[in-house]
Amino acid sequence: MAKRIIGNINIENARLGYKNFIGAEGPYNEAGDRNFAVFLEEEQARELEAIGWNVKRPKEKVLDEGEIDERQPYLPIKITFDNFPPKVVLIAGEHITQIGEAEMQALQYADIISADLVIRPYQYDFLGKQGIKAYCKALYVTIETDAFADKYRL
Repeated sequence: MAKRIIGNINIENARLGYKNFIGAEGPYNEAGDRNFAVFLEEEQARELEAIGWNVKRPKEKVLDEGEIDERQPYLPIKITFDNFPPKVVLIAGEHITQIGEAEMQALQYADIISADLVIRPYQYDFLGKQGIKAYCKALYVTIETDAFADKYRL
């Protein structure tokens, strides 16, 4: 397969899901692996799939009376702090803080108002499987604050 030049993807107002910012072990996650998903519109999902990105499509569920539960495609995003640590910025009211690996738990349970995201591609060719894995390069997250957060500079 010829090597393709793939650039970063920028997504404004990203809708995040399947959040595991703390790296909790689970049925689909090894302990310490931090990740989340960004939901995609159908057209964007098809474009990314066509060039080899690892887009996931949840199975549809059949609901009562023949209705189908249409689920949105998503791109799983890994967050690693070893070779290429991401820039993660937490915006809470008037306070803007760049956070590191130790503070990622702040995002796990936060009520996220908006998120802007830069995704870094990693092209792999391993044991006959080829594709593009998505890594977080930058994440700017605005979270909901309470009435006293600005007063106490939290």
